[in-house]
Amino acid sequence: MSFFSKTKTFKPQRKIKEGTKQYELKKFADATLGSGNLHLAVVLPEGEDLNEWLAVNTVDFFNQINMLYGTITEFCTTDSCKVMSAGPKYEYHWADGQTIKKPQRLSAPDYIDRLMNWIQDLLDNENVFPSKMGYSFPKNFQSIVKIIFKRLFRVYAHMYHNHFDDITNLGEEAHLNTSFKHFMYFVREFKLIKNNELAPLKELIKTLLEEKKK
Repeated sequence: MSFFSKTKTFKPQRKIKEGTKQYELKKFADATLGSGNLHLAVVLPEGEDLNEWLAVNTVDFFNQINMLYGTITEFCTTDSCKVMSAGPKYEYHWADGQTIKKPQRLSAPDYIDRLMNWIQDLLDNENVFPSKMGYSFPKNFQSIVKIIFKRLFRVYAHMYHNHFDDITNLGEEAHLNTSFKHFMYFVREFKLIKNNELAPLKELIKTLLEEKKK
């Protein structure tokens, strides 16, 4: 998406190092995305390692959401969004499990700032997201990825529920929808988020993924 090369970012972009397996997978993913088939683009390439594929796409979605949120930071303030939420029914509290173990009620911009910093730290940690030869993924890697995706979903949910008018006024709704549709295809392909966590955008997900009601 050319949009993503022109947009300011909320946090610095996370780049995948050239010459690594993940860099080759990133090129493959970009080429597949270029075909316009989002469903096909999320499928694990034949013969490739699942953890490598999860790592590459985690970086990609972090960058996409980083840039999408970066366009609306002037509208998402401690005054306008006093709590991190997805509409009136869903509120999210922050805890990182280390320095903050008891979930805290934060404004949306504070929550998202901490979340993106937390993810950035994980992506930069070679013990968690290895890029160098000889480093292996930790045994709990897929559990970590699931937590990251669960929390990234909350940023999408906040943007849709609280800032869709702002996004529409900026002419970015198509970019948001395409990014979220890609995200959800990936989530569904690898069962990364439980259905109850997806509740805030349940109807939108059905519409975008053209699911038939059972």
